[in-house]
Amino acid sequence: MKRIYVIKEKCNGCMNCVVACQKAHADSEFYAPIRDMEPSRIHLQVVEKSPVPLVCRHCEEPACVKACMTGAMQKDEKTGIVSNEFNPQKCVGCWMCVMACPFGVISPKKDGDRKIAVKCDMCVKRGSPACVDSCPKGAILYMEEDEFAEYKRQLSVEESSLRQDGDS
Repeated sequence: MKRIYVIKEKCNGCMNCVVACQKAHADSEFYAPIRDMEPSRIHLQVVEKSPVPLVCRHCEEPACVKACMTGAMQKDEKTGIVSNEFNPQKCVGCWMCVMACPFGVISPKKDGDRKIAVKCDMCVKRGSPACVDSCPKGAILYMEEDEFAEYKRQLSVEESSLRQDGDS
């Protein structure tokens, strides 16, 4: 199953991923005032003075699914996507999933009188995640686990070569 992976060393904090996410999930093509913006489903956190994109990991055994009192938060067995948006059960905005998520990537949203938890849905309606498509540095990737492992090995070899060339 494809997943979203982050190469934190490549992220420059441009926020393109956050804006693209908000736009992909907005009800309109036009930007609304900031107070009306859709909460982002990707978060940029500064760690040791460097930006790190954080996104749902669609866990094997998601704590948010276990915590959901209505059964709205579910894991799709075929895709592995954890979401509360495509299920017949409705999110009641109890925020149990927000509290249970060990990564802090589920956001509460108020939509009029209705409350709902929002999180990464891998942009299933788009076909590919907006955050990945918008990242100019290639810091956010969408690929299979084995592809990512190979990518990381190649990256490691390239970085090692650059260090050795710099020592010469």
